[in-house]
Amino acid sequence: MVVWIFVFLIIWLTFLTFVVLANNTHYKRLVKISSKQDLQEVLEKLLDRIEVDKDSINKLNDQIKKLEKEEELHVQKVGLVRFNPFSDTGGDQSFILALLNKNNTGVLISSLHARSTTRWYAKRIINGKSKDVQLSKEEEKAILGADKIKL
Repeated sequence: MVVWIFVFLIIWLTFLTFVVLANNTHYKRLVKISSKQDLQEVLEKLLDRIEVDKDSINKLNDQIKKLEKEEELHVQKVGLVRFNPFSDTGGDQSFILALLNKNNTGVLISSLHARSTTRWYAKRIINGKSKDVQLSKEEEKAILGADKIKL
């Protein structure tokens, strides 16, 4: 019985020796990296660095939120429809360009090409609809096409 206790104590002491050596090696490595400073100074510097990093991360998160809000107002969807509105011209020289933001608000630019002139028109679009004038089928097609082509 005494032999078993003695064997157990030897195993336990061996285990504790390895734990102490591992901790000692780790401590020496930390001190070596930190230019011969003691562990308390190293930990204080690390804690200070963590606070600085937290402040930087918070500032970055605020900037990201600001950019996400601004992004909603930028042109994100583009729709283009070419067509021939007049029988006396050849080809699809006329077009409608829809430039819309995330909320389908933006502008429709129409170009109507005739044999002697080209006319340009712009219409304000709010939430995918024009409040001022009625949209043609080509203009509605450009708005729907803009939903499919996102920048």
